[in-house]
Amino acid sequence: MPTDDVSVPPSSVDYLVVAGGGGAGDDRGGGGGAGGLRCTVGITGGGGSLESPLAVTAGVALTVTVGGGGANFTNGSNSVFSSITSTGGGRGGTGSSGSSGGSGGGARNSTGLGGGAGTANQGFAGGNSGATDSVAGSGGGGGGAGAAGSAGQTTGTGVGGAGVTTSISGSSVAYAGGGGGGRGTSATATAGGNGGGGAGGVGNGTAGTINSGGGGGGGGEPNGIGAAGGSGVVIISYSSGFSAAASTTGSPTFTVSGGNNIYTFTASGSITF
Repeated sequence: MPTDDVSVPPSSVDYLVVAGGGGAGDDRGGGGGAGGLRCTVGITGGGGSLESPLAVTAGVALTVTVGGGGANFTNGSNSVFSSITSTGGGRGGTGSSGSSGGSGGGARNSTGLGGGAGTANQGFAGGNSGATDSVAGSGGGGGGAGAAGSAGQTTGTGVGGAGVTTSISGSSVAYAGGGGGGRGTSATATAGGNGGGGAGGVGNGTAGTINSGGGGGGGGEPNGIGAAGGSGVVIISYSSGFSAAASTTGSPTFTVSGGNNIYTFTASGSITF
């Protein structure tokens, strides 16, 4: 008897769950931290911790929540797939330390302020403030999923921490880069981390890329406004060889690549196998 019944649902699935990135601070403000990242498919680019596929039960609807990016000086929102939660990115500092989150926000360039902490196995810390409270310097970079943000500098910049790259979507894509710190009057250009981190501004910062979980870029000296973080994303993948298509809500994009059924959620919904 043949055994290639394509109506059989999967017993487990791979996933990428990226939370919304944190919003950045103002006026030499810290960059926003990237949204937390959890993934089961090979990741490259520094940190990150691979997880085990999620066991699923046929006929049971699983909730998918895609976290929004944080507005100016606001943490990002969590993303959720069933029992898997990724933590929203920490906000960058405005006259303050960075906030903790999936990755931590960077500190404003004021003496003695610290970057926010990242969440274990989801992201890294934001950069600390510079050594002096100087209008010439920059805020600290937000942390990314692959590396911590750089500290604020007197004449340099607090660069956003790098994200990580995964091929779960069928091609290699980077996610969850930290936002760059806001620039002071003598600071050079400040970049966000690869994976959607927004650049810090002399004026206003640049927003994190949507559906990347990137942190927002900090606002510069004297009155620049910190930018919003990028929204998150949830991607679910499983073998198409002997598995039925899933039913979904929330209008995810469906593709088949490398022998896998791939569902990409850019808005909240549900999936039933």
